[in-house]
Parts: sequence; structure tokens; C-alpha cells
Amino acid sequence: MFADRAKIIIKSGKGGDGHVSFRREKYIPNGGPDGGDGGKGGDIIFQVDSGVNHLSDYRHKRKFAAEPGQEGGKRRCHGKNGADLVLKVPEGTVVREAESGKVIADLSGDNQRQIILTGGKGGLGNQHYATSTMQAPKYAQPGQDAMELEVILELKVLADVGLVGYPNVGKSTLLSRMTNARPEIGNYHFTTLNPILGVVDLSDGGGFVMADIPGLIEGASEGVGLGHEFLRHIERTKLLLHIVDGASTEGRDPIEDIYSINNELASYGDDLTKKPQIIVANKLDACADGGKEVLRKIREEFEPQGYTVMGISGVSGQGLDSLLNLIVERLKELPSEPIVYEAEYDPKEHVADSLPYTVEINEDGEFVVEGPKIEKMLGYTNMESEKGFLFFQKFMKDQGILKELKEKGIEEGDTVRMYGLTFEYYD
Repeated sequence: MFADRAKIIIKSGKGGDGHVSFRREKYIPNGGPDGGDGGKGGDIIFQVDSGVNHLSDYRHKRKFAAEPGQEGGKRRCHGKNGADLVLKVPEGTVVREAESGKVIADLSGDNQRQIILTGGKGGLGNQHYATSTMQAPKYAQPGQDAMELEVILELKVLADVGLVGYPNVGKSTLLSRMTNARPEIGNYHFTTLNPILGVVDLSDGGGFVMADIPGLIEGASEGVGLGHEFLRHIERTKLLLHIVDGASTEGRDPIEDIYSINNELASYGDDLTKKPQIIVANKLDACADGGKEVLRKIREEFEPQGYTVMGISGVSGQGLDSLLNLIVERLKELPSEPIVYEAEYDPKEHVADSLPYTVEINEDGEFVVEGPKIEKMLGYTNMESEKGFLFFQKFMKDQGILKELKEKGIEEGDTVRMYGLTFEYYD
């Protein structure tokens, strides 16, 4: 089956821990701290690959992780950064947060490469914590934790014009006549199981992309058949060509077919029925009167509703030039930019802030508090002012940090350390 949706778990690399060591060389028996910093963890990056047109690589493997950063070393040696993990996807892939369904990134248009999860920062070595009162710090900063997230990948084809309609109404034939695409054509249902794109070259050197969306059936919006997979690809198209079998070769009423398919579009959501739509009655060459009567009935029914109705024969080529001219005129009236989804979810804000803080007691009896939210808060709080310190103290209370310090046995006068900042605890 065509793979256009996958659910995977991605994880960036943890930052390497800072190192604790002291300079020990001949004639320098009591050198200062020289522990190096840890390396940064690898990022998770999604990148468009023009040679890929499906998501099958993500259907059989669930977890993808970047490399962690290495621990810092002696003599101020910096730990090696973890390698980024680049995940190749076809253009048109939308990355969503699995639980909320919110868009993280749309790999379309100008956005061909995007960092989704950032690797953890490497921890500082003990060389950074030497002070006039503590010349031999035995503490180094741990590396920042990795970020992990479950995401849904959805492929939505990028096409200016989408062909919709029941199976076996002649969409593939029309695509082959108007574009450079060569779809499989056969007189049976679901000949097309994959969306097929073709380029329509115009005489003025321009052109547009047309997509054959596999045939829809009643119940498609509820997932019957491959309904959801097919309907998903209509979301990006600017203009719909609604193809119906004007000759009723399978005994169906073309007017009922049009209402049925439009009901499926409306039930699916995302305002698919609001997209400009041209109704195209195909196979008129198979009608006894050349399709005049069926074309009259369809026009009487749908033109008062604002639809334009065209009659063609995909096999003989009847009416294709007129249809092409109409499509070109309609596209000129529509925005030229591709439909790209705006980001709604930033993992840096949601995932990093949800990571827990830690409260540990180091070898010097100091209470060491670490965590992404704490580091972030320290970055924009002026701890030199009384107001800033009280603000940070309230933050620690609201986060439950003060409560945990008490549970760990902290007493007045004990030292609290946070990312190089030290202060005495007072209740």
C-alpha cells in the first residue's frame, strides 16, 4: 500500500557531562581544576529529498535517535559533539505532534530542512566553578537531557489541480492526455492506488502540476476503503476537477455521483468543498447523442449553485483544449504560492519545559538543582537585585523545588548551587 502516513518516536542526543579533574604535572602537584566541557547532543533534522515520494521507510521502524555528546576530558578537553540525525522525507511532508495533532513543520516550498528537536547542551567542566573561596571544585555540570517526542508524518501532495471522482471515471486517462505523467490505466476499480503527479506544459513556457487523486467512494471521509489516505492529498490543491462518467457506463447517475463525492469532501473537513471546483463530464463520446442531454441535465442542476460544467472525452480528446484554457484562467485568479501549513507547536517550548528538574547533594554537601526550566529562568532573571531574587524564589516555590529541598534535609545556611550560581538557603 502507498505509505503516506507514519507515527514515529524521535529523540535528540543528550548533552555530554562536564568533567571533574585537576591539573597534575611534574613540578605542579596541586594544579587547579581542568575538567573539560561535555559535547552537545545531536539534533533531529527533517530534510526534503527529491528522490523520495513516500514514507515507507518510517512504517517499519518506530524509533529514531541522534547521538549523545561525549563527556568532557582532562586538560580542558571538550567532549565530542553527538552527530545529528537527518531524516529524509518527500516534499509535502507535514510533521505533527502525535497527541495534539498540531503542526510542528511543513516540509514544503522554501522550507526544505528544519531542526525539529535540539540536542542537549554539554555540561560545564569543573574548571568553570573555581572561585576565590573554592579553588578546587569537585563539581561539574551534567549534560542537558535529550528531548523525546512522538510525531505523525503525513504526506500531502503538492499540486495546483486535483482530479477527484469515483473510481473508473477516466481520471488517469485525462491525466495522461494533459500531462507528462504515464499512470496505469485499466477498466477496473482502484487502478490508481497512489496519487500520481504530472506537469502540464503551456505554450508560453509556464505550466502547472496536476494530481490524480485515487478514486473516492461513499464513506471515504469515515475511513472506508482508503478514504482518509486519498482525501488527505486534496487539502493542498488549489483547484479541483470533479470528474464524472457522463455515459453512466457502470449504471450510476452522474448527478448523484457529484453530490455523493461532495458530501465526502464536506464530511472530511478542512473546508474541501470551499475549494474552487470545475465539474467535468467525461466519456461523452460513448453517449448516443454525443452527451448533449446529460450535459444539459448536469448544467441545470449545478450551474445555479455556482459550478462551471464542462463536457469532454478523455479518450478522443474532445473538449480538452477548452478545459485546459479554463483551468489556466482559474489558476491565474488563485494565489500562486503553494499551500503551506503554519507551525502550531514548538517542541522547544513544550518538550523541554516538561523535563523534570533534579535535586542532588554533591561531595561538598551542596544542594545542586538542575533542569531546563531552571536554566531558562536564570537566563533572564537579575539575581543581583532583591526583586529579581524574590521573583526567582517564588518560581522555585511554585515548581515544588523548595519543598523537595526540605525533603532532602536542607537547613538554614546550607549552600544551594544552580549552574554556577551559589547562595545560602534561608527559610
